[in-house]
Amino acid sequence: MSRGRRRSCKRTDKHRGSRMDQGTCTLTDRGVLKIVGDATTLLHKVITNTMLNFTPGEARYSALLTPQGKLLFDFFILPLPEGPEAGYYIDCVKAQVPDLIKRINFHKMRAKFTVEDVSDTLGVAAVWGGAKVPEIEGAIVYPDARAPEMGFRLIAPLAALAALPADDTAYEVHRVALGVPKGGVDFPYGDTFLHDANIDRCNGVDYKKGCYVGQEVVARVHFRKSARKRIIPLHFDGPAPALGTEIKAGDIAIGQVSSIAGASGLGTLRLDKLEDAKAAGTPVKAGEALVEAFVPPEFIEEAAGVEKRL
Repeated sequence: MSRGRRRSCKRTDKHRGSRMDQGTCTLTDRGVLKIVGDATTLLHKVITNTMLNFTPGEARYSALLTPQGKLLFDFFILPLPEGPEAGYYIDCVKAQVPDLIKRINFHKMRAKFTVEDVSDTLGVAAVWGGAKVPEIEGAIVYPDARAPEMGFRLIAPLAALAALPADDTAYEVHRVALGVPKGGVDFPYGDTFLHDANIDRCNGVDYKKGCYVGQEVVARVHFRKSARKRIIPLHFDGPAPALGTEIKAGDIAIGQVSSIAGASGLGTLRLDKLEDAKAAGTPVKAGEALVEAFVPPEFIEEAAGVEKRL
């Protein structure tokens, strides 16, 4: 992210879910990588966020792209307790661990570090809504950088995390209420541009750091303000549609539902087509449900030409 004003992918206060929800759970779909050695310079040239000047207790949300700017991996990266010079932990999608290791090693060249999967001994948990952070020996606690109200995450021994709830239903409700996308659910890996997945709005990009893999595509979309496809918080008035249901304005498909939590959800929408539908008074529906889409003002500002429809 740009190391100035903190951005957020959450919706505005008017449309946000209840702030009274709180909880703790183990995120069983997350794995942990451990990088030992001097990896800062290499990673800084490869991933979308800066690897410089971590503050104590900070983790950064970031991504690794193809040279064409397609999103391969998103993850949290944080220094080991001994400091960045000793190495890093990466909190990532567990199913992607082998491929992420291969990709990091592909870029490694002669850098003096090792990367290993430690998911057999370490896991990830989430704490949100003001719930007390569990006191676990050896745990590392860090804020979820994607949005201030997402809460905290922990990397801790699996044996200790076994005492926490493993049901992430309440966590998913919380995530959807804040409009925070989830990789592999709200966007596919390997076929999604960074802005389409809201990585930029979730503090996952530093536009001042210089070159990294896929940087030219990301910079072009950012500076031309041409991000017209976004993941948007939704409210369904009627029976909640199935995942994957097309969102239509009349007979025109403008997006797709990707996450559902009760009468709320997330979906990928074309902002220009959505604004055309609003201007024409055309109802937007997913299945039999009317859809109200909450578009953050900054999304409109970053989609050149869309603001002219308002």
